[in-house]
Amino acid sequence: MAKVEITINGQKIQAEAGQTVLQAAEAAGISVPKLCYHPALSSWGACRICLVEIEKQRTLQPACTFPVSEGMVVQTESPACVESRKFVLELLFSERNHYCMYCQASGDCELQALAYQYGLDSWKYPRPYEPLPVDASREYFVLDHNRCILCRRCVRACAEIAANHTLGVRERGAKSMISADLQAPFGESTCVTCGTCIQVCPTGSLIDRKSAYMGRDKEVDSMHTTCFACSLGCAVNVVSRANHLLRIESVWDVEPSYGLLCVAGRFEPLYDGRPRLKTPLVKKDGQQVAVSWDEALDAAAAGLKQAGDVGALVTPRATNETLVAVTKAFQNAALTHAAPLPDLPADAALADVEQADLVVLVGADVMEDHRVVSGYIKRALDHGARLAVIGGEDNGLAEYATLVSPEARRAVNLALEAAQPIVVYGAGTTPESADLLKVLVGQAKFLPLVVGANAVGAANLGLNGQFRSAPGLYVLLGDDRANGRVAEAAAAADFLVVQASYASPLTERADVVLPAPIWAEQSGHLTNLENKTHRVAATIHAPAGVTANTVTLQALAQRLG
Repeated sequence: MAKVEITINGQKIQAEAGQTVLQAAEAAGISVPKLCYHPALSSWGACRICLVEIEKQRTLQPACTFPVSEGMVVQTESPACVESRKFVLELLFSERNHYCMYCQASGDCELQALAYQYGLDSWKYPRPYEPLPVDASREYFVLDHNRCILCRRCVRACAEIAANHTLGVRERGAKSMISADLQAPFGESTCVTCGTCIQVCPTGSLIDRKSAYMGRDKEVDSMHTTCFACSLGCAVNVVSRANHLLRIESVWDVEPSYGLLCVAGRFEPLYDGRPRLKTPLVKKDGQQVAVSWDEALDAAAAGLKQAGDVGALVTPRATNETLVAVTKAFQNAALTHAAPLPDLPADAALADVEQADLVVLVGADVMEDHRVVSGYIKRALDHGARLAVIGGEDNGLAEYATLVSPEARRAVNLALEAAQPIVVYGAGTTPESADLLKVLVGQAKFLPLVVGANAVGAANLGLNGQFRSAPGLYVLLGDDRANGRVAEAAAAADFLVVQASYASPLTERADVVLPAPIWAEQSGHLTNLENKTHRVAATIHAPAGVTANTVTLQALAQRLG
């Protein structure tokens, strides 16, 4: 890309043509104050905090929207810039009830930080003290209008990142307020609970219920890892304190989703209230009793040997390293979830969905099982793409579709006429639809919606085949939930070993129970539906006495010989 030379605060820098002054300054390590700007959102230039002085310009200009040009000379902290910023900050603090000492964002608030930076110690203008409503109708977060500065970050995030268009602004002037679906209660709106609005909010207006008042950024620990909610493998940042999970944040600049998360990835893992297993259990005289690890492993090995024929079922939420250990310990092994996909290509990435001019969705409900994919489909629709849904009107995106059909023929005809079609298919694709879609090979890209966080990694190791019931059964459930396939195999087994994180009816009937770490306590790798491997990092420590899955499997394999 072409370069231009500009000068910022007396420092000559090389900027890329097309960058804004703000982007060029930040790339050079020069800080420019801002509020309505966010790197994951389009620049809006409304808050006027980032105003800078540019030579040959009659007035101050917003750095977030003003493009660089050759020879440009910029001052970011001139007296005029500082005076303008202080004036805007004084207006913001006078407009609503920004009492920092009572706010959960105090210490991490961008508005508060700017007030400290520019020496505000009082309100210059009379304050209205008009109480504004607090919308607490959502399960996971709260909207407090008293702390809102109307930067519209949440509105733009809802439209541009989530493509849901729930949030907007109602009224005008001093009465302007953020609203959901033209003044519906937030909890009764079309919000899909992706939580993107919370993360982009610069103040304490959007409050996460789980982590509010639980610690400032400097008091908590943060670790990047991979989401286990589905097979997409989104990058996440897990925030914890004193070995307790506080919140899960998106990571803006990392594939595959580049910042978009869903409720299953951002909120649901923090609210798992199932009783935790921390001690090995062995059934004696019909009752499960706590024993040492050695005694439990000895009992497990002895019971499986006595059963003779042994089978293993393993959760698709296991890491690649754990799956390798399973294949070494058991010959008859398969996944707990059996959702085979049709024989279609798998040559697309998530990013291809947004670039498509026609999306053919077949055999999957992305609004339920792959919510981030649904966001990318809605982004494509915002860009003018069409959607064809195959399989009936019960699909979560059917209301957005140009075509809804029980079979694929009409959708295939549409795709043959499209310039960049993509087929997004799931396990519900019928053989008849799959045969028709094969006509599009070479014309369209295909994205498989695999069920299970690491089902692709399991398939790469040969663990996606048929499972043969056996009198001896080992189930690595982890923090997953037992399904019908597991229940059926357990009912047929004479001796049952369950390695799980939480107590359940399955563990209650087990002859041996071995504790397992949850998703946040594991390290290793997952392979996502794009067949790309992503790193998993332990963000908190497992309870004392709970060992890594690989360690448990290796110890059991040694005893099994």
